[in-house]
Amino acid sequence: MAKSTGKVTIKKYANRRLYDTESSTYITLDRLAQMVREGREFEVVDAKSGEDITRQVLTQIIVDEEARGGSTMLPINFLKQLIGLYGNSMQNFVPQYLEAAMDSFQRNQTAVRDAFAGNMFADLTKRNMAMFEDASRAFSGKATPEEKPSGAEVDELRAALAELQAKVDRLSR
Repeated sequence: MAKSTGKVTIKKYANRRLYDTESSTYITLDRLAQMVREGREFEVVDAKSGEDITRQVLTQIIVDEEARGGSTMLPINFLKQLIGLYGNSMQNFVPQYLEAAMDSFQRNQTAVRDAFAGNMFADLTKRNMAMFEDASRAFSGKATPEEKPSGAEVDELRAALAELQAKVDRLSR
């Protein structure tokens, strides 16, 4: 059995069946799509000729995903523009451009996830609640001088809010 950390070879037979040489089982295109989402490396080869047909199989997965209906990812205008680039003098530059654009998209997606996944919002919420409670006590006359929010605490909240706004501004560019 092949190592699970290396590149897996998938053999495609004439009857359209896909054979995973790592697990010694037949698999479906859905399983290959799952492997892509998991970040697994694989190649698909024609069982008879040994030709690498990974590109064709991945394209078939995209066609199947788009045909399922519901939410599609490839707008018609994009598809028309892509088809229009075949045979165009710019055709050789398109793959690198699309790959760079997807890499950039993934980096931005990670940055957004990191910005909103942290405890920044939880900390800001806790501070806001404490400030509102202190203000409520101050207005009701129950606050002691120690309980009133200090100028430093208010400044700290303003700085945290400005930092959050700056991150949102950077992500929306």
